[in-house]
Amino acid sequence: MATTTAEPASLSKLVSRDEVAERTTAFRFEKPSNWTFKAGQFLDMTLLNPSDTDAEGNTRSFSIASAPHEETLMVATRMRDTAFKRVLKTMPLGSAVKLEGPSGDLTLHNDVKRPAVFLAGGIGITPFRSIVFRAAKEKLPHRIYLFYSNRRPEDAPFLDELQALEKENPSYKLVASMTEMAKSHRSWHGESGQIHQAMLSRYLQDAGSPIYYIAGPPEMVKGLHRMIHEDGVDDDNIRAEEFTGY
Repeated sequence: MATTTAEPASLSKLVSRDEVAERTTAFRFEKPSNWTFKAGQFLDMTLLNPSDTDAEGNTRSFSIASAPHEETLMVATRMRDTAFKRVLKTMPLGSAVKLEGPSGDLTLHNDVKRPAVFLAGGIGITPFRSIVFRAAKEKLPHRIYLFYSNRRPEDAPFLDELQALEKENPSYKLVASMTEMAKSHRSWHGESGQIHQAMLSRYLQDAGSPIYYIAGPPEMVKGLHRMIHEDGVDDDNIRAEEFTGY
């Protein structure tokens, strides 16, 4: 993710944090007054006078996982052992950070006649969580298909609420798939394996001409982009964002 705009910085205080999957934590911050964003965008967060720092610096880009109507700004991340994440994990509630943005254009298209197909891997779910919760809240008419791949249910951020959202929005379909269920302690009755063309074809038979959105680890993003492109989807109908360093 690269910053594409020079919006003024705002200060925001940490409200809460909780684990949303194994080794994955969601952080909720106060929404600064007059701070607006589009579902799917990201922000740049800078720690202020952190107690620990390293060569990676004190600023990170995060997709905004909360929808615009939600009270707080939520970001979620895999908890690697870096100085930035050690500070984020341990700083007291009420601590302030600097926010810049929002930035990015991984946002839902306007043409309601064209379905949206989201392809997410792991923490790449964050921009899509924002979009599908916005779509449900505003009762958007877009048909939305969310394909969501993880190793195990234990590793899948927001899985339960994304499943429950199907009851709220009849135009939204979640297709979750697990690649390493042999290592899981939970039962699973959904899809298995990585997202592949036959899986997409099975669920998208009546989808017409969708717009595709891809977010996840770089190799996954590149592989899925190549797969759907080779299946005849024009690059103009594919939008992608790589998630590195989590």
